[in-house]
Amino acid sequence: MKQEQFEQRYQPLWQRLDQQLAQLETFRLRRAADELPADLPQLYRQLCNHYALSRTRRYSPQLVEFLHRLVLRGHQQLYTRRGAWLWRLMIFIARDFPACLRHNIRYFWVALALFLLPALLVGGYCLVDDSFIHSLMSDAEVSNMEEMYRPDNARPGRTLERSADSDFAMFGYYIYNNIGIGFRTFAMGVLAGVGTVFTLLYNGIVIGGVAGYLSGLGYIETFWPFVCGHSALELTAIVISGAAGLMIGRGVISPGRFSRLDAIKFQAGKAVPLVMGAGLMLLGAAFIEAFWSASSLPNTVKYVAAIILWVLMILYFIFAGRGTGGTR
Repeated sequence: MKQEQFEQRYQPLWQRLDQQLAQLETFRLRRAADELPADLPQLYRQLCNHYALSRTRRYSPQLVEFLHRLVLRGHQQLYTRRGAWLWRLMIFIARDFPACLRHNIRYFWVALALFLLPALLVGGYCLVDDSFIHSLMSDAEVSNMEEMYRPDNARPGRTLERSADSDFAMFGYYIYNNIGIGFRTFAMGVLAGVGTVFTLLYNGIVIGGVAGYLSGLGYIETFWPFVCGHSALELTAIVISGAAGLMIGRGVISPGRFSRLDAIKFQAGKAVPLVMGAGLMLLGAAFIEAFWSASSLPNTVKYVAAIILWVLMILYFIFAGRGTGGTR
């Protein structure tokens, strides 16, 4: 894109941000975070992306300097206020994250299909043919799964070696494992999206296969009460990470009017809120998995809580942020 077209397209946004910053600077007060304009964080993120593009494309020094000054002014207002980080986090959770997912919903549906369809097909097949699981996992991995969810296991979801670990230690383990899966699903998108597609298919096949196999063995009363509590956050976060990875993949295979590197940067900027939100969801899933899933609460309580969490999460992504400046 030529500089003239670039300026014409984004000049209104820069002017709007400049006016908001000028109003904040006029009072010269350390105003509370809740007095900041509601759309200031979103405008600032877009500005940072424009500044990076202007430098990459070697636009005129005057434009680069103008955007740089604007970035510095925005940083001063957003990041030097007491409690601003907490306010930004609340705004992100309440508005920006669900709005970003709705805006990129087509990627989400594709990622969901890549994950869910193999999970259902392979899970159903393993339910009726328990030998098929050995085509997906090694004998040692299958034995570990059986050990974790056998009916006489006092700590479902844990192997004999980890049965003595505290809930807090398992919380750290689940964070490491969950975040790793989510990040790999996203990062593999740089391989023209093929890596993300493979990761989604693989996770769907393995998760579905394990669920079908253990259900066929009769481990229903130990397996499903354990996984149902954190499934809403964990599985949805994996799919969202996949959607972000597919966005990166599109930048690789279909850069459009941008150079391929610029297209990847542009798509990455759009995908960052999805990755951040998925990370928070995986953190929540790890907490539930460590402190709730393996608890001795009745299975009925766990099932009811899981249903409530699924319903709340779906409503959150459908309605959160609407009418408050978020993407509809």
